[in-house]
Amino acid sequence: MNETLKLYGYWRSSAAYRVRIGLNLKGLPYEQVPVHLVRDGGEQHAPDYAATNPQKLVPVLVHGERKIRQSMAILEYLEELWPEPALLPVTPRDRARTRALAQLVACDIHPLNNLRVLQYLEREWNAPQSERDAWVRHWIVEGFTAFEAMLVEDLGRGEFCEGDLPSIADCCLIPQVYNARRFGVDLAPFPNIRQIEAACLARPEFDAARPEVQPDAPRND
Repeated sequence: MNETLKLYGYWRSSAAYRVRIGLNLKGLPYEQVPVHLVRDGGEQHAPDYAATNPQKLVPVLVHGERKIRQSMAILEYLEELWPEPALLPVTPRDRARTRALAQLVACDIHPLNNLRVLQYLEREWNAPQSERDAWVRHWIVEGFTAFEAMLVEDLGRGEFCEGDLPSIADCCLIPQVYNARRFGVDLAPFPNIRQIEAACLARPEFDAARPEVQPDAPRND
């Protein structure tokens, strides 16, 4: 399994962000292929990229001749091919709980707040920026309230979402916290989420995945 890994993504895509974290935690080298989701109407709509991903979304992981789409499927693919260091805990119960936390973000919060939804609200309903931002904040708070409660109920949680090592739940949570800060969500009611964020961002694998340090991020210099 020594074929080159190539990740199609966008610096501020939270789905691509979670895959970058997973790749870094696995210690896997990969080539980044930027797909600008806004410029010229969005490069994801170009015919050549649509051939790579018919959904016209990022991320896509290319491994040799294989194309793996959907961030959660990519993370599971990495886990199955390179099981160490693990992104899932050992027991079925803990694995199920970790997947539930990850999917709370990936399936319930993120789809309501991604770029194409916000563009639709603007284009079809003429929703101004302030209303779109309020929409984003509402669904993040709804999701984080549940996420925080699920963290509290697990008395043996540890430093990260599940235990003392990062998992796919942390891969999903940290990009969503980034979005929460970007849209001005008050994180004071979520102390456990903030503690996990601090623990994750102290690790080089998370630090290197941050949007602002990606090769396609805007530069101020």
